[in-house]
Amino acid sequence: MLKDKKILLGVTGSISIYKSIELLRRFVKAGAEVKVVMTPSSQKFITPLTFEAAGSQRVLYEESEDWSGRDNHIHVTEDYDIFVIAPATANTINKLSNGIADNLLLQVALAFDKPKILAPAMNTKMYHNRFTEASFKLLKLNGYHIVEPTTKELACGTEGVGALADVEDIFFETARELLKDEFWEDRYALVTGGGTIERIDDVRYISNFSSGKQACALATALYLKGANVELITTKECQELPKGVEVFKVESAQEMKELLDERIKVVKRGVVKKPDLINDLTQLQLIQKKPYLFMAAAVSDYRPKYPQSGKLKKSQIGEEWCLELVKNIDILASIDKEGIVAIGFKAEMDEQKALENARRMLEEKGLDAVLLNLVKGVTKFGSDKNQILYITQEKILKSPLKDKLELSFDIAQMVKELDE
Repeated sequence: MLKDKKILLGVTGSISIYKSIELLRRFVKAGAEVKVVMTPSSQKFITPLTFEAAGSQRVLYEESEDWSGRDNHIHVTEDYDIFVIAPATANTINKLSNGIADNLLLQVALAFDKPKILAPAMNTKMYHNRFTEASFKLLKLNGYHIVEPTTKELACGTEGVGALADVEDIFFETARELLKDEFWEDRYALVTGGGTIERIDDVRYISNFSSGKQACALATALYLKGANVELITTKECQELPKGVEVFKVESAQEMKELLDERIKVVKRGVVKKPDLINDLTQLQLIQKKPYLFMAAAVSDYRPKYPQSGKLKKSQIGEEWCLELVKNIDILASIDKEGIVAIGFKAEMDEQKALENARRMLEEKGLDAVLLNLVKGVTKFGSDKNQILYITQEKILKSPLKDKLELSFDIAQMVKELDE
């Protein structure tokens, strides 16, 4: 995900610094080159050698700064793409907001003119101190992105806000800053996923083997590209950025009703944006056309007479003829005017797959269809997929890839065909 990206990771003197090692490994695993910058107080908790052993380039700190090459607080600002300070103590935050540069990390921050992310970690009273609150406002106005701390029992024994955000949250917000694309930035993207559940009674139901993994991956990729993503799903996602708004549904009817509602909202193009001065929420109009990715596997049929409670075997008898009726066709029935609608088509018959996908494109009035064959390594529940991206004019084929990697390819295909 972060191949060829270069990240400066600043660490300060907080007990939560041990999480920085995990964050460093997460960046490196995603393909980034990472260089750690340490304050003197941070070295009381962890040595530079520990970060280097965990995957950092040569750690930059007071004693290692070298002006014979590029290992100094000016040249690293030219060589790296983003500066992430995690954890950031109250001392560091208040100095940053006032332009103080009395240690090497602060000097790097003052010279760094590219994206900067802060992940605070401190005692609750220090976090709510008016000086600290004023510093956050100043830093936001000056381009810093804040990954808000969490509420839990802190190392000092206090219960409250101030604990360092989860490593995954810091990772995803960093990735979003590095990967955002002007085409997707501030554009609405609706994604549906999972197999719908049609109740027989309160115990039994009809469904299918769809895992919802491709929808989760697509929602993640679109969010990291900068989109405002809403995921309507029947399944849980294991790893999903907190910025993705999730709506849980069960049946096709629930999905249809919620989708109708959300389409009306996204067509208005209004998105909530933070007011950096007053810490309030303001509304901003978005002019970009929204996208719908219908990755959900909607059950073709549903029970005609769903029952309350549990049907007993003694009531049913030796044989059970379950009467079914055709389910609602969500893609055919929703209002697609003013949105780009993309359907997913899962097929097992390789000979008729393309023909069926083209028919779906025509009959349901879609802008594109993503076709995948459900077999072998791409069967339901697998971690890999391969698709054909089909429009009226073109067919693009992706290689077999991890579903998240494939989702980035889909986002790129959509952008190229739109432009």
